[in-house]
Amino acid sequence: MAFTMHSHSGQFCPGHAKDQLEAIIQHAISQGYKTIGLTEHMPRYEQSDLYPEELNEQDLFTTMVTRHEAYLTEASRLQAAYASQIHILIAFEAEFIREAYADPVRSLFADPRVDYFIGSVHHVHGIPIDYVKKMYLAAVQKSTRQTEESLWEDYYDLQYKMLTALEPKVVGHFDLIRLMNETPGHDPRTWSKVWDKAVRNLKVAREQDGWLECNTAALRKGLDEPYPARPIAEEWIKMGGKFTMSDDSHGIAQVATNYERGLAYLESLGVTEVWTLKRKTHPGITEGVRGEVEEVAVPLTAFRERFSA
Repeated sequence: MAFTMHSHSGQFCPGHAKDQLEAIIQHAISQGYKTIGLTEHMPRYEQSDLYPEELNEQDLFTTMVTRHEAYLTEASRLQAAYASQIHILIAFEAEFIREAYADPVRSLFADPRVDYFIGSVHHVHGIPIDYVKKMYLAAVQKSTRQTEESLWEDYYDLQYKMLTALEPKVVGHFDLIRLMNETPGHDPRTWSKVWDKAVRNLKVAREQDGWLECNTAALRKGLDEPYPARPIAEEWIKMGGKFTMSDDSHGIAQVATNYERGLAYLESLGVTEVWTLKRKTHPGITEGVRGEVEEVAVPLTAFRERFSA
């Protein structure tokens, strides 16, 4: 029973991703997926929060909010159209660029069509830390001590604020901060303050019954391990934390990318199952009321049965 809890389309993340949402779903079905979480990026509300390829938005607020509504409408249509072939969960990826984003996230999640959201941090000091090295280094210069170590501290402090404000079911790419680091395989345990903050955040996520995603996008971006890296993953396992599975695809070409390596990584950690959600009301909602979702454990052996690398 292969699945992903994190995916994007070019239809609703133009410039940032590729392909129409329906085509992505059709491809996911062909790959043996039984569940797919649709998690288009939430609207951004300030021009400075856009990625370079998004800067041609003429009316930022109207365009992005209108697009998000169109996404929910289309996702609901697809959820019904493909109900016999795949279990579609409707969600979004929440941004926490600054604390002011908490209220918009809550407002978007209040829509009864939405099943969950991913809590993510892509920006530190208002600067993307996963886009290009130049931006990452600019964020370093704005960090407390203008070092990579202090940027990591600031990242985990912002992530802590996100976790406590939003309590997301899925914590997106927990250690995304390592992507552009001068030493991508750097062991965070060698920076005592960074490690203390990371462990603090893991404890908060565990107390909230949140899940960390095994996110294989890290592998296609050149890292040796998925998010989270082994030191974080081992600490999470000690706490009894649960993993979900995500390809974090941004188009058809990335659906199920590196899943074989991701599964092998989890098995090397002693993980035997990953978790997903199942809607009790499927498809659609009844009388405008959010449908209940239940947590479902999927053994890695069952995941492999339906998944072909």
